[in-house]
Amino acid sequence: MHLISIRTLREEAAKYPDIKKQIEDWYKTVKKSEWQSLNDVQKVYRDAEAVGNFTVFNIKGNDYRLIVGINYKTKKVHYKYLLTHAEYNKDKWKNDPYF
Repeated sequence: MHLISIRTLREEAAKYPDIKKQIEDWYKTVKKSEWQSLNDVQKVYRDAEAVGNFTVFNIKGNDYRLIVGINYKTKKVHYKYLLTHAEYNKDKWKNDPYF
């Protein structure tokens, strides 16, 4: 899989030093993956879930949420948001036109 906007994700993650390793590990996993569906994602990240057109990953338990769009056909993962649990629960990210 190819992650679009890794630079932006790293910039956002820099705000939260406690998750730097988890984000880098997630990125390494994405790069070597050949996901065909959400079921494939859930074999690696069992808590990953589809919400609208996005896939949501729990980071550091559920302290943070990493939200991406995955196009399984083109093998591209589009970074959208990295939110704290509290920010995620406000649902503002659901106003994204891609949602």
